Amino acid sequence: MGHEVNGVVARSKGAPVSVETIYVPDPGAGEVVVDVQACGVCHTDLHYREGAINDEFPFLLGHEAAGVVSQVGTGVSNVKEGDFVILNWRAVCGQCRSCLRGKPQYCFSTHNAQQKMTLDGVDLSPALGIGAFAEKTLVAAGQATVVDDAAAPEVAGLIGCGVMAGLGAVLNTAGVTRGDSVAVWGCGGVGDAAIEGARLAGARTIIAIDVDDRKLQWAKDFGATHSINSSGLSNEEVVQAVQAFTEGNGVDVAVEAVGLPATYEQAFYARDLAGTVVLVGVPNPEMRIDLPLIEVFGRGGALKSSWYGDCLPSRDFPMLIDLYLQGRLELGRFVSEKIDIDGVEDAFHKMERGEVLRSVVVM
Repeated sequence: MGHEVNGVVARSKGAPVSVETIYVPDPGAGEVVVDVQACGVCHTDLHYREGAINDEFPFLLGHEAAGVVSQVGTGVSNVKEGDFVILNWRAVCGQCRSCLRGKPQYCFSTHNAQQKMTLDGVDLSPALGIGAFAEKTLVAAGQATVVDDAAAPEVAGLIGCGVMAGLGAVLNTAGVTRGDSVAVWGCGGVGDAAIEGARLAGARTIIAIDVDDRKLQWAKDFGATHSINSSGLSNEEVVQAVQAFTEGNGVDVAVEAVGLPATYEQAFYARDLAGTVVLVGVPNPEMRIDLPLIEVFGRGGALKSSWYGDCLPSRDFPMLIDLYLQGRLELGRFVSEKIDIDGVEDAFHKMERGEVLRSVVVM
């Protein structure tokens, strides 16, 4: 039979999004339908609207979501109807060379639902294979991770993207441990999640770097011990400011959550010898960086990128929800406002102005 539901669609590049009646088919083999309860408004959704990801319009936006499984297709064993789930965009295959090496968090062959949701008979491209600014969405069963339903949906859903990216960059990719020093460039949702992760891991010094004093205050609320407003500072001055908070040495871990060559270069030089740089900010495909190879060699350490926080949803999502319910993880602080499904376009503008960490659509 399928379902006709409201969903937020980007029809063309740069055009305002609109709420449309979309068609969600019944789940096929290995698929589930989820009744979406809440979905965060992420920068990635705006990138889709702007055509910065690809040009496969129309897009069904939204991906940072939680809800309840309402239908299960054949062959599904990991979830059942009524389960409270967080949606993820890495349904691991279990068969690729990474999975077979026991590293499913790096799965090279993740998958989404095979069937398409449609608008007036035209296939929709779901953002990150999810499309959750909708009353219902269709995903691969592996994209639905069961967590404790005591968590509020508007909080739980944020783990599905931005919060996981930041926390994972620190906890999984960098492996921050007690006593480490950490600097984070960019104090939006991902950057503040990295700061929260550093606090959770027991970092001694946590330095927040941004050009907006309001965001720097948010970072302190999440656990930053020091802050640097880098507006008007040269790369060298930013590095010197970081070193001033670390006895002149630089940090053990530098997390770049902006995705710009200038801030990456700052992170590179602001780490201590044998320190680690983690790039979690998403750069524009045309961006380039020029670093002296002798500096890469001479400083040692590691230069890493963190894709989705190097997470394994089945492992990490339940753990993080448990930490939240125990009062050890400040997830509620990320929710700046709750909005209706017709408020996404306005939420994009607030996000661009730096007024919110996360606007969350509540169904």
